[in-house]
This record gives sequence, C-alpha cells and structure tokens, in this order.
Amino acid sequence: MSGNVFYKKGRYKRKIQERKKLEFAARVAEVNSKRFKSKSKKWDRDTRKVSKGALSELYWESGKSMQEMAKILGCSQHKVSYWMNKYKILRRDRSEATYQKRNPLGDPFLVREPKNLKEAELMGMGLGLYWGEGTRASRNSIRLGNTDPALIRIFIKFLRTFFAIDGKKLRFGLQVFNDGDSGEALNFWVKHLGVDKHLFQKVVVTPSRGGGIYRRKMNTGVLTIYFNNKKLRNVIVGKLKDYEYVGE
Repeated sequence: MSGNVFYKKGRYKRKIQERKKLEFAARVAEVNSKRFKSKSKKWDRDTRKVSKGALSELYWESGKSMQEMAKILGCSQHKVSYWMNKYKILRRDRSEATYQKRNPLGDPFLVREPKNLKEAELMGMGLGLYWGEGTRASRNSIRLGNTDPALIRIFIKFLRTFFAIDGKKLRFGLQVFNDGDSGEALNFWVKHLGVDKHLFQKVVVTPSRGGGIYRRKMNTGVLTIYFNNKKLRNVIVGKLKDYEYVGE
C-alpha cells in the first residue's frame, strides 16, 4: 500500500516538473518572439526614413558599397538590398564595382581641354603617338612602347597636362636582348625619363635578333609605359574617334 502511495507521488511530481518545463519553454519562446518583433518593427521604422534619393546618392554619387551603406544607415546589408530592389535602383556591374573598390576616392585623373595653340599641338601629338605606338587592344590600361626616350617623355607630358595623372602611378616595362646589359639599359631609362627605379617592372630579357641599325637602337631596349585605368583609356580612344583617327 505504502509503495503505491510513493509511486503515485513520484509520478505526480514528474508531471509537475514536465509541466513546468513546458511552461518555461513557452515563456522563452514568447519572449524571443517579442524581441524579434520589436527588432523588426524598429528596423522597419528606421529604414522607412531612408528615401530613394538618399540611397541613390550614397550608391551612385558617393560610390559607397552596399556594406558601407548598411553601416552608415545602421541596418543590415540585406535590408539595403531589399530597399534598393523595391526602389528599383540600378546596380553597378561587376567591373564597375571593382573599379569603384580600387578607386574609392573617385577617378585618379581629371580631363581638361587645350587652352592655347601650344597645348593643342601637344594634344595632337599625344593622340597621334597613342594612335601609332599605343596598344589599343588593351581595354583596361593605357600602354605605349618605343625605343626613343624623347617620345616617351612627350607622352608622359601629354598624360600629365590633360589628365592630371599622378606620375607615381605610372609603371614601366623594359625589354632587352640577352647579349646586352640589362642594368645599364635600366639606368639609361631612369636617367632620361627622370623617374624612380621602383616604378619599373622586372626587366624582360629576350634572345638577340640580328644586327644592323635596328640592333644598335635596341641596345637600351624597348620601353613600355603603362597607366592602368580603364576609364582614362576609353576617354583617349574616344578623343581619337572625335579627331577622326583610326578607332579601336
């Protein structure tokens, strides 16, 4: 008899414990649900204050990434994406996004037109050099190669005068024959261009291709100047078309 009493009491106690666990779980779920709804309402209230114009200005005029916009607006990147889709704000394509990431302060150049006859002549010379000696097949950079340092200097002056480029962002590639002195050739170009040696890439050494006048001119190698910027490359190609030079 006493055993049955203890059994009933134990079963009753376990039921109470199970009921308390269920009640506790229900309260936890209710609290979490209220917190979630509270956060959701707070987010909705905050994001509704952001206008389409503000999003467009941050994204297109200021060039901010969606991650940066989320930080500025105090919400998640997912929410920024949601409202941009809702407002039907156009997105940058992958190449534009990459360009923006590499140039967070904007274009590293500034286009201006010639102010006088002398500058107009320089503009014509620069475009002519790019037309004749440049590598227009490269769509992501401006490239021009030659053996004459005077010609390279004119092209650098053209870039600096009309596009205000930073000379420290120029890069140089030097190609020499294997029977020449690559060190002397490098020093020759550094001296005649007046640029720092660290702007030069590794010298490329190739097999000799005979003698003659061409061979003598190649003692100091062929220098290629680079400015890696897709937009400026397109600006110069556009000017070639405006002046009715051969296109791409």
